[in-house]
Amino acid sequence: MDISDRSYPTLAEATRVWVRIAALSFGGPAGQIAVMHRIVVEEKRWFGDDRFLHALNFCMLLPGPEAQQLATYIGWLMHGVRGALIAGVLFILPGVIAIMALSWVYAIWGDVGLVAGLFFGLKAAVLAIVLQAVFRVGKRALKNDAMRAIAALSFIAIFAFGAPFPLIIAVAALVGWSGAKAGFAAFAPGGGHGSVDGSHIADADSLLGKEVVAMPASRRRGALIAGLVALMLWLLPVGLLLITVGPGNVFTDIATFFSKMAVVTFGGAYAVLAYVAQEAVGTYGWLEPGEMLDGLGMAETTPGPLIMVLQFVGFLGAYRETDSLLGGTIGGLLATWVTFAPCFAWIFLGAPWMERLRENRALSSALTAVTAAVVGVILNLAIWFAIHVIWRQVFRIEAGPFSMELPVLSSLNWAAAILSALAIFALFRLKLGMTTVLAATAIAGMALYLAGFA
Repeated sequence: MDISDRSYPTLAEATRVWVRIAALSFGGPAGQIAVMHRIVVEEKRWFGDDRFLHALNFCMLLPGPEAQQLATYIGWLMHGVRGALIAGVLFILPGVIAIMALSWVYAIWGDVGLVAGLFFGLKAAVLAIVLQAVFRVGKRALKNDAMRAIAALSFIAIFAFGAPFPLIIAVAALVGWSGAKAGFAAFAPGGGHGSVDGSHIADADSLLGKEVVAMPASRRRGALIAGLVALMLWLLPVGLLLITVGPGNVFTDIATFFSKMAVVTFGGAYAVLAYVAQEAVGTYGWLEPGEMLDGLGMAETTPGPLIMVLQFVGFLGAYRETDSLLGGTIGGLLATWVTFAPCFAWIFLGAPWMERLRENRALSSALTAVTAAVVGVILNLAIWFAIHVIWRQVFRIEAGPFSMELPVLSSLNWAAAILSALAIFALFRLKLGMTTVLAATAIAGMALYLAGFA
């Protein structure tokens, strides 16, 4: 049937629902997708389960935050380009406002008493949450020895040799693609992509052909034009900065670095944060290791995609370079712009042909291998966080291409170690919710500060 024949809501009604979803979009992509499913599928019945999961599978193929892209794609299915823009923008708007406000607070009062204690506590929860992400993604992605080998080698590459995240993704994709072309069973598509509850989503064969919707030619043309405009709006500011102020300027560096991240952010925020931390802390000197954890704590406790932490990184980088809150604001908004403008481009350019993309077995196999590599990358992130949360000092071992950061064991921070262990216990054994654990550790952090331990 034609998509225009569906009984979708009016644009005004859909907008009200997207505002509601945006306000409830806490807890990372799994929680955000679950909220979207409950409202769009179960409550409003605008889509069936098959169509919703098919759309999610498509978004899993794209770089960028899948929950935001899923909202954008569903908005496009119902109301074309206008619907996509409303859904996609509203999904990130609360996070943009909240992270910017918290960035100002952090810049002005971050070293003040209770605020420092609050972020001390949040670091422990963030460490536990990232460890939980390793187990969740690994459980569904590492289905055979080949996937486990890719994860292990990816971890070694980034932890011991400092391999760039884009290179790891490219090699994993090539291995998966080649394995599928060679007919190896271990690289059969369908493994490694997530679902509403973190379990394995049905593969393309079980979804294709169900609730298939014909796409009007006018809708395809509109999406193509919108995709090209999104590409222009993304690349034009980057080009202008390169021409006018040149490389080496903080704003140019922010624009180019986060534009590169927008192309390779497969696997969500946790996967790319290891590389962002590596570059932002080590190469550009925009922030300290502990501050990266503070930013992720902000993103965990505010609505919107976790990748919004990049706005905090851009803010601090520009704030430190310009010694100005205005400069920091511009840097944060610039990082957000070049992170999310490509997300709209990928949806508009790919959505009309999503059925064909899902049928491409080699592409699906490449993404399966990429997801396995992401497990190793997230494990590296968890260890990197643990080193900088639980120990006060670190040292680096270097020998040729080998480069590894290790903690000074005597610098153990007992308060941080105990709080982190309690957060891990609460998430893994007590099965407490992420919001509960974040709130508890934040309160504990402030109490430890008042007691003189933080």
